[in-house]
Amino acid sequence: MKAWKTVVDALVKEKSEFAFGLVSGPWEFWDYLDDTDIRPVLVRHELSSVQMAIAHARLTGKPGIAMNSPGPGVANMFTGFLEAHTGCMPVIAPVPSSEMRTEGMAQMQETDMVSSFRPVSKWAYRITKTEKVGWGMRRAFSLATSGKPGPIFLEIPIDVGNAEYKGPPYRRVVPGRSRPDDVDVKAAARLIAKSERPAIVAGGGVVLSGASGALTELAESLLIPVLTTASGRGCIPEDHPLAFGMVGLYRTAISKKVYQEADLLITVGSKNEEFATAAWNYYPQGAKMIQIDVDPFEIGRNFIPDVSLVGDAKLALRDLVAFLATMIRMDTIRSQRVADLKKAKREYEEMVDEECKTDAVPIRTKRVVHELNKVFGRNTILANENGSQDLWAYYFPYYKVLDAGGFMGMAEQTCFGMGVVGSIAAKLTRPDMKVVCTTGDTAFQFSMKEVPTAVQYNAPVTWVLLDNAGLGWEVYYQKYWLESGKVTATKFTAQPDFVKFAEANHIYGERVEKPGDIKGALKRALKENGSGTPALLDFAVGSLELPEGFHEFHRIAWGKPKHKVRHTQ
Repeated sequence: MKAWKTVVDALVKEKSEFAFGLVSGPWEFWDYLDDTDIRPVLVRHELSSVQMAIAHARLTGKPGIAMNSPGPGVANMFTGFLEAHTGCMPVIAPVPSSEMRTEGMAQMQETDMVSSFRPVSKWAYRITKTEKVGWGMRRAFSLATSGKPGPIFLEIPIDVGNAEYKGPPYRRVVPGRSRPDDVDVKAAARLIAKSERPAIVAGGGVVLSGASGALTELAESLLIPVLTTASGRGCIPEDHPLAFGMVGLYRTAISKKVYQEADLLITVGSKNEEFATAAWNYYPQGAKMIQIDVDPFEIGRNFIPDVSLVGDAKLALRDLVAFLATMIRMDTIRSQRVADLKKAKREYEEMVDEECKTDAVPIRTKRVVHELNKVFGRNTILANENGSQDLWAYYFPYYKVLDAGGFMGMAEQTCFGMGVVGSIAAKLTRPDMKVVCTTGDTAFQFSMKEVPTAVQYNAPVTWVLLDNAGLGWEVYYQKYWLESGKVTATKFTAQPDFVKFAEANHIYGERVEKPGDIKGALKRALKENGSGTPALLDFAVGSLELPEGFHEFHRIAWGKPKHKVRHTQ
């Protein structure tokens, strides 16, 4: 039995569902894999394999598997690892390298990839002895999900993988979780009990630990409003009475009110990074802080907490609920506050509903995403890109994520194409859910090569293409923050015909230029998805209109713009 069989045995025993990659050597790996129930997914580019593995990991909490060929095949995975590393996503790549036997002799595709991947991996290791292959795979699965999750880069030289394996049989990893110290839990509980206006800021750690239920229980039992970061979105349905939207770049009037009026912030599984805090300028004056994170490195990294709970988010929240149940009474002040916030939220949602009835031409993106939300409704996973127009889908309540686990955002690297490709893996992972991706034309063109992958693997998703024929965010910077105000090299004057592209790839395609046609196009796409056909809707938005929270973020983080900002162009 060759060592590649042990790699495959590890995937089987760890219950991996997919292996994403561009199939090439080592041929033995794919040959052994064919004898299992693990589904190989053939991508058009190696970066896509990691993006799909990330999407699968976010939706399941289990490591996503990416496998590609040596040299440039592995090198093309780097950007995906960068995204996985900053987003704390468990991805495992047991990739091949050129042979050890002829190392240093200018053999084909010989490159020191371990050194390259070490800065963007939780663990990067080269196995030089065949008998250590089983050990390496077990270590990879253990590290990928223990503590702060992250990507694992495991390099196996071809001759090491092809040699006979004489090590012990692979044994499945039993994952463990850490919980915070009781003393810290009690201190945090006392702060919460004394607080009149607490607010929870839930980050990606809540999603990765499967802590949605515990988070909701804490919020409901103590009447605490919940805000989320971009990566934490989807940990609570956004039509929940205590869900008030997002923080930082993505905040709106109602989430700003909750955040800025808080006398206690409870951050859970969040790095409190730049986009979540407007470059660390957003913080409610005089508020105390409880920080919950599985990684001690993150504690006090930015804001200094009054109490820190180091441990798994799910266990920490459960411990808080259990302890607070013995000491909390329903507080009249807090009850009235939540009632007032619910009223303000309802009034704000009514205002947004009216705002999104605009018949302006070119089409306004806010109307597209609002209509999308109504047509697709519940049981939907939203995959986001991060351009100027698809930002509208981040802003609650223009779009509300209606299902726990129904959102796939991006880590702070914001790698273009993540949503376009990740939506395919999302549909493969959760075939019971509708999947839609909002994307700008730039991000879509990064990864439109994977559209036939969706067709090949029967993954009927809808891509909502918000087409402003260029780089909207970059136009915003150039036009308003540069002294000259000149807009340079940010418009595409030669765009593909996206409808013809859709037809060439055997999916449904439609271009929409009139506001009155938005709903009908979305319904037609959803119907096509129901029949097993992916869909691409090309909306001619052509506008520089952006949410007010976007403008506020840049004023706070960047200072006063050089030129007066116009909301439309």
